[in-house]
Amino acid sequence: MNMPKINSKSSLFLLLLIISTLTIIPYLGLTNFHTKGEPREAIVAVSMLQTDNWILPVNNGSDIAYKPPFFHWCIAALSLPTGEVTEFTSRLPSALAVIIMTAMCFLFFAKRSRNDLAFLSSLLLLSGFEVHRAAMASRVDMVLTCFIVLALLQLYRWWEHGLRGVPVWAILFMSIATLTKGPVGIILPCAVIGVFLLFQKVSLWRAIYKVIPLALLACILPLLWYYAAYRQGGDTFLQLVMEENFGRFLGKMSYDSHEQPIVYYIYITLAGWLPWSLLALMSLFALKYKKPQGSPKQYWNRLKEYIAHMDRMRLFSLLAIVVIFVFYCIPKSKRSVYILPIYPFIAYFLAEYMLYLLKQKPKVWRLFSIIIASIGGLLLAVLLLIKSGIADRYYSILPDAGYYATALSESWNIVSIISGIVIIFLIYDIYKSKRYLTYNNRYIYSVIALFIGIQLMLDASTLPAILNAKSMKPFADRVATEVPEGKIYSYVSVPMLHFFIINFYTQDRVVEFEKEAPEEGYLLVGERDFQYIQEKYGQQYTFDQTLRSNRKGNDVKDYVLLLNFQKRDSDKD
Repeated sequence: MNMPKINSKSSLFLLLLIISTLTIIPYLGLTNFHTKGEPREAIVAVSMLQTDNWILPVNNGSDIAYKPPFFHWCIAALSLPTGEVTEFTSRLPSALAVIIMTAMCFLFFAKRSRNDLAFLSSLLLLSGFEVHRAAMASRVDMVLTCFIVLALLQLYRWWEHGLRGVPVWAILFMSIATLTKGPVGIILPCAVIGVFLLFQKVSLWRAIYKVIPLALLACILPLLWYYAAYRQGGDTFLQLVMEENFGRFLGKMSYDSHEQPIVYYIYITLAGWLPWSLLALMSLFALKYKKPQGSPKQYWNRLKEYIAHMDRMRLFSLLAIVVIFVFYCIPKSKRSVYILPIYPFIAYFLAEYMLYLLKQKPKVWRLFSIIIASIGGLLLAVLLLIKSGIADRYYSILPDAGYYATALSESWNIVSIISGIVIIFLIYDIYKSKRYLTYNNRYIYSVIALFIGIQLMLDASTLPAILNAKSMKPFADRVATEVPEGKIYSYVSVPMLHFFIINFYTQDRVVEFEKEAPEEGYLLVGERDFQYIQEKYGQQYTFDQTLRSNRKGNDVKDYVLLLNFQKRDSDKD
């Protein structure tokens, strides 16, 4: 069972670029904003283009951005050709970041190990759940991850060249990472290379002497922006910087910020690596275990001996995983995207382990392939049932499921059809080639291709249909039609929460009612919050309902009202 071999570095690099581009870029704009996070970032770029303030623009009426501006600069720059920030242009920086990072990691690992191993690790990185999700989102985390990883790769090259000269690219990448999300963009790369130097028997003082100047040089570009932003934002900006960086790390935020226990990153990393982490967990039941022998001291000496003879690139990758993982375990605030910089390095070790399992434990691979094939087959079966109308009779039992299924039944495009055909072909190919499992790596690539086909099916039609049915964009469009120009006032009782989605789709026209104290206009408010508005302002204003959302808002988790209000004559100046 032979297949054409494409094993040169240039061929694999080109193939990787094609795969990464075709599996991410075309689907960025298919899904409307349906969470508060994406429009909150995108609206900063809208404000930049509207006000021509690229330093510290104000959005949502009175907010300044919670993060430095590089990500928002990218969105604004990519939106300039059309003059409009869209879902596609706001997600494009994240997509480009993961493509660039994956390509550079391939070149890095291919140069220092094997081409096939580097290519496999790149495919695993692209298709893993957490990286794929971050690549499709208008959030700062994927861009931050890209530049932290690029800085790490450049710092390793600097070590390979005997720490000679100044690693200009590493400094630039750390500067950009800092301009994306703060000082962590400098701290993490410097910490990793510093620890690595200590493992290379470089003295502590020489390691400090080599690393600290790099950190200081990387601070220059960010400090220029911080100074310009402080000139505009003053103490309000300074307080935000302190809280978002030091307050978050020390667990002293003024608001709840994703506080999680230390073990959080263990299970969230396993979840982030689905489906490939499932293969690793399944293999644990197939391995043979020996009874521990020897004292703890002997185990410690063996570990030191193993590290001393470990390949330097693999040691650097391992230290990158450990240092970054431990760093993010310290603060109370924890999110799955924080540890994204360890994913490229985990991918390399995971690729090694998957090749080992293929040769030594093929039954594990066989069982895993059956699970992936079953998922693909089940997805196709469900979609066919929904689109054929056979499932319509059951929608009365679960109305919400029926609502989303109705939206899903209307979505079908050429990519979905091609993906479905590819899934069927790959399921058959995996079944047919089971007897040749251990002969070559084709089986691995067939399973990966099958899962990527499943992802394409989801990204091209399934998820956009479901998430667009969830989005508040249709209601935002109704608001924009009802109030085609001018300010739209709002009230949300939860601090720091706004109608982010409606504000984005109305071009940043939503401002705060209580701060503005207007005489008349239109008010956006949740049904629960309207009770407070009536109690406090019912004697001063008249409120007439104009619109009511047919679903709960993605931001406030409540039905949203648009009210026409006027100040009573007795209260007018």
